Amino acid sequence: MAVTAASNGALPETGAYVELSLLDGGSFIGELGKIHAGVGDAKFRMYNWAFHVSHRGRHVLWDLGLDEDRSCYTPWVNKFMLAEVNMVGPRRSIIAQLGERGVSAKDVDTVLFSHAHWDHCRPIRDVFPNATALFGPGTKEGCSPGHISDPNVQWDGRFFDPERATEKWAELDGKWEPFGPFDKALDFFGDGSFWVMQAPGHMAGNLCAAARLKGGEWVLLGSDCCHSREILDQTKEIASFCVPGLGTMSLHSDISAAKDTISRIRVLERQFGFHVALAHDAAWLKVGTDQVLMSLLDEYMKRAARERIVKDEIP
Repeated sequence: MAVTAASNGALPETGAYVELSLLDGGSFIGELGKIHAGVGDAKFRMYNWAFHVSHRGRHVLWDLGLDEDRSCYTPWVNKFMLAEVNMVGPRRSIIAQLGERGVSAKDVDTVLFSHAHWDHCRPIRDVFPNATALFGPGTKEGCSPGHISDPNVQWDGRFFDPERATEKWAELDGKWEPFGPFDKALDFFGDGSFWVMQAPGHMAGNLCAAARLKGGEWVLLGSDCCHSREILDQTKEIASFCVPGLGTMSLHSDISAAKDTISRIRVLERQFGFHVALAHDAAWLKVGTDQVLMSLLDEYMKRAARERIVKDEIP
């Protein structure tokens, strides 16, 4: 369903901004036929981007990407995902990438997970000792109790088991208000510089975020609201595919809601001038013409974009 004009509210006026940078979160082998309708089963390297948000002495991570330590993942993920997708972690760990920015693991106070899927979310207690993991509303209901109680489910009981959880986490709570075309947004730092929006469709508790940069530009962290630039540009449709024993599935739990969320992202891009960074999209890095998004890269990633990502190689 497309967003109507009546739902297109104004953006908040603010002079506040965050410092935002892209982090390499590894990659795995994806199948185009599970992303785009009507295409073959060609495989490609699917990158995982995470982000570092810095604001007035605070350090927040948006997703974590992948780790080659399989103990980070549930038995279900190890059995059904990792062996199939040839997952590789980043050449430089997230900790190393933060260190290059002068940020230590103990400086991180929050890890915002856009959603609870394995390629975005993993336990943080032993890596970021001072951080709290935050999820979108509805995640607890959708993911509890997790694999400790039932090893056959993908959700991580270290977060979601009501009695045996080991992680410090919570669902986002506060004043949810409109932000442009989005109905429910949270002013994360309280000064209009970084908004976290409820973005239904992909899975329970799914989020996206809007970051205002120093020059006044806005970047939309789209996570898995949309899996490709082509779907956002409406040149491809969301795929449905058959899984033996499970029937017809999609990468989104609710395709109709996902399409509605994607339409709202288009409004931010086309009417408000947002620069969109999706969790798995590398098109803008390969082209290299969006100077706002390219400014999120460190020198290593700029070189990787020119020399390796453009060839679908490991950064």
